Amino acid sequence: MSPLLKFAALLLVPTWLAGCSETPPSHDHEEHGAEEAKEERGPHRGRMLRHGNFAVEITIFEDGAEPEFHVYAYRDDKPVRPQDVQLSVELTRLGGKIDRFAFSPQDDFLRGRGAVEEPHSFDVKVMAAEAGRTHKWSYASYEGRTTIAADAARAGGVRSERAGPASIAELIDLSGRIEITPEGKADVRARLPGQIMSMNGELGQTVRRGQTLLRVESSHSLQTYVVTAPISGIIVEKNANIGDMTGDRALFVIADPAKLHAEFFVYPRDAERVRVGQKVALRSLSGAARLTGAVEAILPTADLASQTLLAHVHLPESAADQFRPGMGVEGAFAVAETQAPLAVRTKAIQRFRDFDVVYAKVGNSYEVRMLELGRRTPGWTEVLGGLEPGTEYVTDGAFLIRADIDKSGASHDH
Repeated sequence: MSPLLKFAALLLVPTWLAGCSETPPSHDHEEHGAEEAKEERGPHRGRMLRHGNFAVEITIFEDGAEPEFHVYAYRDDKPVRPQDVQLSVELTRLGGKIDRFAFSPQDDFLRGRGAVEEPHSFDVKVMAAEAGRTHKWSYASYEGRTTIAADAARAGGVRSERAGPASIAELIDLSGRIEITPEGKADVRARLPGQIMSMNGELGQTVRRGQTLLRVESSHSLQTYVVTAPISGIIVEKNANIGDMTGDRALFVIADPAKLHAEFFVYPRDAERVRVGQKVALRSLSGAARLTGAVEAILPTADLASQTLLAHVHLPESAADQFRPGMGVEGAFAVAETQAPLAVRTKAIQRFRDFDVVYAKVGNSYEVRMLELGRRTPGWTEVLGGLEPGTEYVTDGAFLIRADIDKSGASHDH
């Protein structure tokens, strides 16, 4: 069974907590735990909390401003002056952080002091005092949150790590091609002019260094001598046949496919920024083959037609498993590198509503964290706000977390 199917089979549907009210008949605090069949909305489209003939309507106002609580009070479904009500709200977020809000009267509502930070996902406690009575309610208001069993997360390929500092590189993208290094290519020539009497090499044949490839009869001494392979590799060119005269040409060309480098075309606008030793992330044009190398040389002469310089990037011998000579490649050159105090892996970033987010992990629960982002590279993205250093966040399988949150229907409660 695929990881995705295992994941779907093991998912635990998020549990939604029903709102409740707590109020003190005869000033004795008593839990009122009746579950609401359907959440009631008030005249301002906020959540209605009732007990007896008193009610409050909780809204989060954010039209052109930082999100803030606006609360309306009612007695017998008629507005109560905000000056006649004392109100406080306590929000407990995933991970245990608590935000507390006091309120002051404004116009026909009570205005919360301070912004309600995203995400608007928390366990809520509301306390109101009016006409000598105290009312308490508690309810859950979650968005962008889900709970998944540990074995289900593992089966779905979900991985996480803690957010912290990272090196952020400024990148320049250049195009190039894979070539065999000068040391990986050799011409096979005869030492003395003469006639080729026998040939043991064929096009595409793998040969080893010192292996006999030709026998030549010298035109001067009429004695036969052997011509051997100067390096190990594959015969990529054959330019003679038995009976031919040797001359000055290369009779064979041998190439070692494990000795590769990449040649990148550096345009004048980038020439001053590309330097020997810089890291380069290479990828094939299809994106299937990838590896990291370093600039080993920059040729000082420019092409007459394009005015480009050639930057050579060293490749390990293992590159031959993915790349072939003549292949086109793209390279991201790290021309500058700075330390970001807080960064996340770019692959972890998802879209949620109008935000770039990562999914924080607390135990078996996952929840969105809306991010303010800075510099971005294929590997890392700088975080300027919205995430606490050390937060555990999902790096792999984030799209599965998002799919489960979308399925649960977690809404933005205003």
